[in-house]
Amino acid sequence: MTTTTTAPHGASAAREIAEAVTVRFCGDSGDGMQLAGTQFTNTSSIFGNDVATLPDFPAEIRAPAGSIPGVSGFQINFSSHDIHTPGDEVHALIAMNPAALVSNYKDVVAGGIVVVNEDAFKDTNFDKAHLKSNPLDDGTLDGFRVYRVPMEKLTAEAAGAFGLTTKAVNRCKNFFALGIVCWLYERPLDPIIRWIETKMGKMPSVADANIATLKAGWNYCDTVELFPHAYRVPKASIAPGTYRKITGNEATALGLATAARLAGKPLFYGSYPITPASTILEELAALMHMGVKTFQAEDEIAAMASTLGAAFAGVCAATGTSGPGVALKSEAIGLAVMTELPVVIVNVQRGGPSTGLPTKTEQADYLQAVYGRNGECPVAVIAAATPAECFTMAMEAMRLAVEYMTPVMLLTDGYLANGSEPWRIPKIENLPRIKVKHPTSLNGDEHFMPYRRDEFGARPWAIPGTAGLEHRIGGLEKQSVTGNVNYDPDNHQAMIIQRREKISKIAERIPDLKVEGDADADLLVVGWGSTFGAITTALGKVRATGKKVAHAHLRYLDPMPKNTGDVIRSYKKVIVPEMNMGQLLIKLRADFLVDAQGVNKVKGRPFLVSEIEAAINNALEELAK
Repeated sequence: MTTTTTAPHGASAAREIAEAVTVRFCGDSGDGMQLAGTQFTNTSSIFGNDVATLPDFPAEIRAPAGSIPGVSGFQINFSSHDIHTPGDEVHALIAMNPAALVSNYKDVVAGGIVVVNEDAFKDTNFDKAHLKSNPLDDGTLDGFRVYRVPMEKLTAEAAGAFGLTTKAVNRCKNFFALGIVCWLYERPLDPIIRWIETKMGKMPSVADANIATLKAGWNYCDTVELFPHAYRVPKASIAPGTYRKITGNEATALGLATAARLAGKPLFYGSYPITPASTILEELAALMHMGVKTFQAEDEIAAMASTLGAAFAGVCAATGTSGPGVALKSEAIGLAVMTELPVVIVNVQRGGPSTGLPTKTEQADYLQAVYGRNGECPVAVIAAATPAECFTMAMEAMRLAVEYMTPVMLLTDGYLANGSEPWRIPKIENLPRIKVKHPTSLNGDEHFMPYRRDEFGARPWAIPGTAGLEHRIGGLEKQSVTGNVNYDPDNHQAMIIQRREKISKIAERIPDLKVEGDADADLLVVGWGSTFGAITTALGKVRATGKKVAHAHLRYLDPMPKNTGDVIRSYKKVIVPEMNMGQLLIKLRADFLVDAQGVNKVKGRPFLVSEIEAAINNALEELAK
């Protein structure tokens, strides 16, 4: 919603006040769209807007330049109020070549802005994008406000005086595009300029060229009066505190490091690089000052085995991967279950099966997380709902692992991992401490009893080398209490039950499932993970029309909160949106015998708000019949 004022912007443009705007930068994977989008996000955050982002990386490592598989995009929704998604429809699209345009223009709202790099619209690029005609001239963009800008020519004029090669000059054009968007939405340039000076300061000519190009993009709009209207998105009203922009992977890394620090332990993170989890390893590698030790293993099996070894040695231990990596880690996860050692496994889910869609998002590893190992092999499974929540859930994963002496799997996904939002940095005194207890003596026993359980069902965490506490370790079945190798059938069943009961007892010390929305609603929407934002926003829109609906979002997936069954069975109708073909749905139906209905999407993209809104309205119509 916008309101027009007569205040000028730049030379002569009228200014429209907008509550929220969604912008998408798109171009070739070498065009710097992620950088332009990130800097626009940062300056919007500094300005005081609430932001939510959705980077979109090409799946091909080296897709041909100018081809559709090589298109890279970055979407940002920035607002004067609280938002939960990167936006359904794009208000302004910046397209650097024909492939980027044809891949993205259909997401632009009717009458929306399309700014194109006109210099790239030539026959060779039409061929690469499999176009038979110029989409700027053939009616493809009818219904949009299209602005043709010769970005490469104008970039060369701005950056050509700094002694760079032609290739290096052309690489500056993303900052020309960024300058245009900053002018259009009244974003300050100073934060971007400071970033350029810091990041590129060792190459003054490169820094100066990019700064000049950024300013040239701004001045071009101001001078030629490119847009009849400019826009202002006022600051959002947010709770007082210190904020920073954070991605899900950054939050996960900080959560793991913070949990270990508060436990008084070093953190060991053993990992093999895999999209979209790799940046957790990169972030943690920079935290040596926090007692973090990182190990880039030669494969997923070694990564998991090293993490288990670190846990055996008595430190906080974690590993990270995606679905294919979890498959390779599964035997060693089973070893962690058998030895009952505390490890955290972060699964940043992506599209599958096999290599699947490695840079796209999905929630299809839920059943793998709960059941995907040989034998009766229970682990605790939890999930984060937002990028910022990855911090608290990473800490919670470590707490559960240590207190219950068990592997814990934390599920995030590509959307959360790469997406960003403002994060209110918590005060240290408000963070939960993790209590670590290592036995130091036999406590009156003749021999150490490594599988004698406490009130949580957890066995003692004895550090190797502690005198008198030597014990067997390995993958063969353990005798209850003594830990000796044991093949007795009754003992095997007893240990199976004990390991499962230990996981079940976690439900006694986690929050109840909370219900948002109308207390007297007949319809309940149950979600988990990154569907939170779309569900929350859709719920608000439906309730604003006077309809009644409720929402319960699961963070604890195995075990679920104690009241989950009571909550779900108290509604006439339950729908479950998931980015899979109905995996949580299967569990809810099996465990609670409810006729829940799935709302499923597996396109490598998160739910749109409109998709959830339509599903809710359809369910309400069915209830009314």
